[in-house]
Amino acid sequence: MRDLHKHKGMRQKLVNELARKGINNKKVINAIYNVPRHYFLDDAFDEWAYRDVAFPIEAEQTISQPYTVAYQSQLLDVQQGDLVLEVGTGSGYQACILAEMGAKVYTIERQKSLYDKTSSLLNRIGYGNIRTLHGDGYLGAERFAPFDKIIVTAGATSIPNMLFDQLSINGKMVIPVGKNGSQTMLEIIKTDVDKFDLKRRGGFKFVPFLEGVN
Repeated sequence: MRDLHKHKGMRQKLVNELARKGINNKKVINAIYNVPRHYFLDDAFDEWAYRDVAFPIEAEQTISQPYTVAYQSQLLDVQQGDLVLEVGTGSGYQACILAEMGAKVYTIERQKSLYDKTSSLLNRIGYGNIRTLHGDGYLGAERFAPFDKIIVTAGATSIPNMLFDQLSINGKMVIPVGKNGSQTMLEIIKTDVDKFDLKRRGGFKFVPFLEGVN
């Protein structure tokens, strides 16, 4: 895999576009610039990699729109060394952004074929420090909890109790919640074992958050 000068130029245009759309966290901007998004798409779609659009990948999943990745990452407000659980590995792009921001990333994927492909890819492109897990995202990763931050990259119909339980006190979860293919991005701060503060952060569209494994 090669990261050419033209790719860096396209990434610079992308980060400029994201900045115009309100992404102002320097860690996020630097991560978007540093992670070669074209690595996560087939070579035939190289020119699409740096457009601000979602794109289909295998297993009926998508690589999220860069603005959505940046927006969720900005809300998550990763601090150096944060233990972060990502639910919905997908292509692996979001996990790499979080790692570039200084997080210790655990990411879980329900689709075995996607888990296998993405785990291999992350090792090949220098992100072998990201811990990939195959499992039911609704159940989280209890053996590695508590997490400082949890990010969900699929549309849930409610806040999963198991994920909330695995969040540390004063930890943050960013999760899109809604029905009928449209979700509201929620920013949740866990203030006690069974208490939280919640802010609604705008409308988005994600693939459904499904239970179980394939």
